[in-house]
Amino acid sequence: MARYEDLPYRTCVGMMLINAAGLVFIGRRAGGGIEHVDQSHVWQMPQGGVDPGEDTWAAAKRELYEETSVRSVEKLGEVADWLIYDIPRTVAGRTWKGRYRGQRQKWYAVRFTGKDDEINVESPGGGHKAEFVSWRWEPMKNLPDLIVPFKRPVYERVVREFSKLAEG
Repeated sequence: MARYEDLPYRTCVGMMLINAAGLVFIGRRAGGGIEHVDQSHVWQMPQGGVDPGEDTWAAAKRELYEETSVRSVEKLGEVADWLIYDIPRTVAGRTWKGRYRGQRQKWYAVRFTGKDDEINVESPGGGHKAEFVSWRWEPMKNLPDLIVPFKRPVYERVVREFSKLAEG
């Protein structure tokens, strides 16, 4: 197995889905995932991998649909930089089959223009396996405290970048 320091970052996207009231969608991860440290930090925004040759905006819309069934969105902004996090060394060999040391993510903010009943995390779009077991709308400022600690700096940056967008 490659040394942790030599592993690449997985290229991914993240989506901040903001409703008309300025609240943000968060989903409770199905099974929590081996990278989650406790039951308080099993929440996250939709995110996922970028396919080879895929545009990141297209990937973000696809991932949002595959995780939430949501298509009713309007793009509000994006973080100009790629945001990077490392997974803890203690789980690196068990996460993503040991191929990556973390993720490099392109983040987008979108306004949800649909109704809440469009959101379906139990049977998400395209027949994909459910990644969330439940969801809720949450004030943006609370997001960093709900994510696993090693992803917190990314969430803090995303909240800083998009905080003005919650105003509606």
